[in-house]
Amino acid sequence: MTVPSIDQQITFLYTLDLATTARFYEETLGLSLVLDQGGCRVYHVAGDAYVGFCERDSAPKQPQGILFTLVTDEVDAWYERLSAAGVPIDAPPKVTEAYGIYHFFARDPNGYVIEVQHFLDPHWADTQT
Repeated sequence: MTVPSIDQQITFLYTLDLATTARFYEETLGLSLVLDQGGCRVYHVAGDAYVGFCERDSAPKQPQGILFTLVTDEVDAWYERLSAAGVPIDAPPKVTEAYGIYHFFARDPNGYVIEVQHFLDPHWADTQT
């Protein structure tokens, strides 16, 4: 049986305050808004990856179990940018040998954890071709 194609990926997350979330993702992270549906906004992350935020009264006040990871070769530059913008950051970038990554964790205005990481494993680069 042939596996049907997948053309794009969007992760949707809930927010109590779409305006504050929009400012963070557009201004602080610099993501491009690709679709404004009124109560939901979709942002281009990279390639065919997107993240969307929908304002809901039922959004968690302190989200748990969500890790939004941005993969980049410029971990230190992102650390400096987010630090300068006053974004809450757990600690400076570090190597975590168990996963072969260089990374740090920050939080968006909703409390979602954003991990900015670089894979140290050369096999990761092989998957990108």
